[in-house]
Amino acid sequence: MQGQEPVVAKALWYIESHFSGEISLEEISTRSGVSKYHLTRAFTVATGRTIMQYVRGRRLTEAARVLVNGAPDILAVALDSGYGSHEAFTRAFREEFGLTPEAVRERGDLNAISITEPIRMKEEMLTALQAPRFAGGETLLVAGLSERYTAEGCAAIPSQWQKFVPHIGHVPGQFGKEAYGVICNSDDTGSIDYITGVAVSDFSRLPPGFARLRIPPQRYAVFHHPGHISGIQRTWYTIWNQWMPESGFQATGGPEFERYGEEFNGVTGLGGVEIWIPVKRQAAD
Repeated sequence: MQGQEPVVAKALWYIESHFSGEISLEEISTRSGVSKYHLTRAFTVATGRTIMQYVRGRRLTEAARVLVNGAPDILAVALDSGYGSHEAFTRAFREEFGLTPEAVRERGDLNAISITEPIRMKEEMLTALQAPRFAGGETLLVAGLSERYTAEGCAAIPSQWQKFVPHIGHVPGQFGKEAYGVICNSDDTGSIDYITGVAVSDFSRLPPGFARLRIPPQRYAVFHHPGHISGIQRTWYTIWNQWMPESGFQATGGPEFERYGEEFNGVTGLGGVEIWIPVKRQAAD
């Protein structure tokens, strides 16, 4: 670390200190010193869940602990947990755990529900990161298969690649031998569209069901992930939690992508991958 805590660690500290009251994504991102987009991407990469889902889980888990200890007044628990009414609290509690507050209190233990314990980020998640190069990309037309993923569902991305790989080299209008994993249309819940695709000269001859994405020219920070593809999450984590906050740049929120060149071996998972993130200089305070 270079004298700075990772972004997600700052966010987790703030959440643990404030989740019983009103707390918003904008507030957490401000306290973490980054944009909402940056925090959402960093948190999802680090934990596999959305930040506000974590806030809700922590809030309701602590409420459940109070209930199993025999709290007599559920409304008081609701108010202490940041809910304005018994009804709102019960609705959120049932959605989170599948049981009512009364049922959990009656059981007297937490064994029947899936609770959210505090996350403690490990510094081992950080990895040695080569300094990026900067590139001014031209317009890129990507065509391929697209799926929408929640933060929790991203583990299924390798199976999407498995479906797409047989198309590589056979996509009408394809040029170049590179493949692209494009992350776009991210929202505040951490959900993303992920496109497994190739570069094409135009979209006119694509088969039905193929996604089409036009990526405009922009400035990119380009990072090289040299190891096995299974470790790429650590590279993403280090970019968002260490490099970006210290770099003087910020992500623009435009499509990011992984670029798999000819040297990448899809059988062994080796050969290296590039991560392209559109960036701009941070505005002076």
